[in-house]
Amino acid sequence: MRRAALGLIALAMVALAAASLLAGPVWLSPATVLAALADPQPSLARLLIVEVRLPRLVLSLMVGGILGLAGAVLQGLLRNPLAEPGLLGASSGASLGAVIAIYYGFAASAGLATPAFALIGALAAVGIAFALSRTGGTLSLILAGVAVSTLASAGVSLALNLAPNPFAAYEIVTWLMGSLADRSWDHVTLAAPFIVIGAVLLSLTARGLDALTLGERQAESLGVDVGRLRLLALIGTAAGVGAATAVTGAVGFVGLIAPHLARPLVGHRPGAALAPAALIGAALVLAADVATKIAGPALDLKLGVLIAVVGAPFFLWLVLRVRSTAP
Repeated sequence: MRRAALGLIALAMVALAAASLLAGPVWLSPATVLAALADPQPSLARLLIVEVRLPRLVLSLMVGGILGLAGAVLQGLLRNPLAEPGLLGASSGASLGAVIAIYYGFAASAGLATPAFALIGALAAVGIAFALSRTGGTLSLILAGVAVSTLASAGVSLALNLAPNPFAAYEIVTWLMGSLADRSWDHVTLAAPFIVIGAVLLSLTARGLDALTLGERQAESLGVDVGRLRLLALIGTAAGVGAATAVTGAVGFVGLIAPHLARPLVGHRPGAALAPAALIGAALVLAADVATKIAGPALDLKLGVLIAVVGAPFFLWLVLRVRSTAP
């Protein structure tokens, strides 16, 4: 069952990846794409695929994968089905960092200033949340994350309110809606190391998450260092999700949806759900990005907005389901 489901997800990702290379303001035929990839000679089609569409495809997979993986780890760590990376302030911190870069003009002076500031903001936000909750338990960590996230969101609102001109406000709002348009290999190079490090750290939590389903004391009696487990999850989330948000803007709900779709495939084991959640997250972001391309430049549909339109009803359904099953 698990292998068959994972195989179907992998096939869907291959189909979506092919659609991502074909779709765009200029549609390409499969023969043109294959010829451009096989022929190293410079051509307009090769330039379009290699320099424009391939980095966007790679970023879709990396961003979706790390969001799904981080969501699965946090839901297992916090034992809360409503947990997602934004709960710890990583997304809000990244947004505040990017807004600071745009507001103070760093984005205009250096092309990668916005994602770099966003990454620093995510790391700082999660670091503060961890420092505030270091001596507390899971509830303390959730409250600290919510507090940091609220403060960062307030900072973003303040920057919008005091924007020096309408163009700065428009740039900030556009970034906050999330998008993969106009991303290059420079963005891939910036985000990839942090996403890989984050993915490795998050993957190391698999065994501990399975033991944690029995409770913290029982997990510690089985040899699991709960403090180390929490540290791995937080650093992995900060690095991976921070880097993903830095290059795409705010993209929510993927970390919430993907683990819920993955767990039934693996018998609801938190540790076994990590890899399927990463695959499903990658497929979700890739599918949404293809949909924004198909919508076309006239509609200018943003990636974060489209995922939110799908994710918000899912979140509402999840809340109602949790309420109906609560004792």
